[in-house]
Amino acid sequence: MSDNPTANRRRTPIWLAIANTIRNDISEGRYAPGDKLPTESRLSDRFGVNRHTVRQALSHLTEEGLVRTRRGAGSFVAATPTDYPIGKRVRFHQNLRAAGRRPDRKVLLIEQHAASKGEAEALNIQTGDMLCYYSGLSYADGQPVALFETLFPLTRLEGIETALAECDGITQALRRVGVEDYTRASTRLTAVLADATQALHLQIREGDPLLRSTAVNVDPAGVPVEYGRTWFAGDRVTLTIED
Repeated sequence: MSDNPTANRRRTPIWLAIANTIRNDISEGRYAPGDKLPTESRLSDRFGVNRHTVRQALSHLTEEGLVRTRRGAGSFVAATPTDYPIGKRVRFHQNLRAAGRRPDRKVLLIEQHAASKGEAEALNIQTGDMLCYYSGLSYADGQPVALFETLFPLTRLEGIETALAECDGITQALRRVGVEDYTRASTRLTAVLADATQALHLQIREGDPLLRSTAVNVDPAGVPVEYGRTWFAGDRVTLTIED
């Protein structure tokens, strides 16, 4: 038996010490939610260890939910979920600002196509009537939180395609073509798994959980003006239902 009282002390594994240090960096604000952490190479240099040890520390933080990794992009501080209310008046920018987040939007595609039977029924138009298809990404504090695609009846909303391209958001675009106000007529929520394309857009892994919202918005007269679906990243948004 050793006479040295420190010989039998249990040492903290190096990878765990590194994980604890990174956790403290995050709690002290050195890295904010959504920030990218230094590369494994830089962390290896910082702590004087090999990449395997750093990878073990990051894996531990990932299991805790504190860090998220994306293949080919690196490790990121997991963002605090954004509260997003769903009620009769859903306004993306207003809702995120109310939650203390900075909203932004990226347009992916604006085009026209003929309405399918289901789309026509949702918008109360004829099958084959022309629609404006509008898709994009919604961001909170620079992080993608939702992928959306929505349809507008061109027979009712002349000029909506141009308005969507030029205006900052759907509310402004609808106002430009004469819809001063609109409300949510119906919402259907479904849990789904991200496919490869959705995962790429939302910077998550294929198979990660998404919450899909399918909704119809109507003008003050009750006439449908918008039909769309939104896929929310399950760990970045908390949906709250309002009356």
